[in-house]
Amino acid sequence: MPKIRVLIVDDAVVVRSRVSKILSSDPELEVVGVAANGRIALAKISHVNPDVIILDIEMPEMDGLQTLAAIRQIYPRLPVIMYSTFTHSGAIATLEALSLGASDYATKPSNLGSVEAATQHIRDDLIPKIKVFGTFFTPSKITHPVIFPVRSDIQQVKVVAIGVSTGGPNALAVLLKEFPADLSVPILIVQHMPPMFTKLLAKQLASKCQIPVDEAVSGQILKPGHAWLAPGDFHLIVQRDKTGVRLVTHQASPENSCRPSVDVLLRSVAQVYGAGAIAVILTGMGQDGLHGCQCIREAGGQVLAQDKATSVVWGMPSFVVNAGLANKILPLNQIADEIMHRIRLNQVPPSDL
Repeated sequence: MPKIRVLIVDDAVVVRSRVSKILSSDPELEVVGVAANGRIALAKISHVNPDVIILDIEMPEMDGLQTLAAIRQIYPRLPVIMYSTFTHSGAIATLEALSLGASDYATKPSNLGSVEAATQHIRDDLIPKIKVFGTFFTPSKITHPVIFPVRSDIQQVKVVAIGVSTGGPNALAVLLKEFPADLSVPILIVQHMPPMFTKLLAKQLASKCQIPVDEAVSGQILKPGHAWLAPGDFHLIVQRDKTGVRLVTHQASPENSCRPSVDVLLRSVAQVYGAGAIAVILTGMGQDGLHGCQCIREAGGQVLAQDKATSVVWGMPSFVVNAGLANKILPLNQIADEIMHRIRLNQVPPSDL
């Protein structure tokens, strides 16, 4: 197999050197060039023919956002992974880059205590994303899908729980803005993102939607027509008490290398809401959400999955689909209508199950 060709664009010599060394140590990757700013990078692309570009945001002469816009004009399908600092300004710029067409992002290691920890962060966070975007990604097939009987007693929908990762900010913007202000159920969301990023994403989504969107805070009571986003580095679950259903955040161990984890949320949703739950699995790497969707189906709930054509990475939805857990597979722009249809009906036609 040919190696994945990577172009690194960063104004810091130390970053270019360290990242080049770490990436080059992987037998599947080849660093074919480096550039200190966007102008140099644009001039190099046609010569080094990269499969993936790693792009810093803050650079002199031509910053990452300007460079990304120029790349998208000339190379609309060339994967670009933003390499951002773990700061407030870095998070804002990263979200803007994703809206401008960046494929994904990775955060630079900071305050990790050692060179070894920083190196491992790059290996764990950056390299898997390079490999996904630098090769034709084929999800593993599950050879023995779970078969659920067709139910004729589908209960009224009481909650929608969404799991999403790579490509999520844009997908959530498309989905959530379609919900009406009088939406009759709450929405819970796990988007794989670090702290600070999730708070900014919730604010960004709220500005585009008819329903309120907030980062979840432990102790809040769920109410209809409101969406909550799991905070970065915290799992989100629901618990029922005498006053209603409350949000709870905690920092138990990551699952599927994720915190927040979709599986953690969906297990609690299945336990609290049972057959009144709809789980929605959108674009993303990995298989987080697979076990949670099985819990939803076992409790009598429903599962919708985004299709391959509209997913940035058909990883999370593919595992759910291949396991036979999806009631329906839909393009992104049809998912909101399908959810609203199922909310309005106490019973879903058996042909859709």
